[in-house]
Amino acid sequence: MALSRSHGLQATNAISVTPSDTVVIGTNPEGYALYIGTGGNVAVTTITGQTITFSNFPSGSLFPVLCSYVKATNTTASNIIALS
Repeated sequence: MALSRSHGLQATNAISVTPSDTVVIGTNPEGYALYIGTGGNVAVTTITGQTITFSNFPSGSLFPVLCSYVKATNTTASNIIALS
């Protein structure tokens, strides 16, 4: 089951993320929420195509925006896990 608004925020899949400006996180068309292991800035492209940088995310945070990319440019956070 994919992470979606209709099912709430229960993930059944996890993928380790290496930020990239060109590589899609995975194959889930509904996108991915993120777990931020080590805090910092997180630059993403949402499933609607908006690219935005969220600043100063704390370590151990859940990031409930559905994303298709975690951008290398402007991302300083690490140990990121995509959840679906």
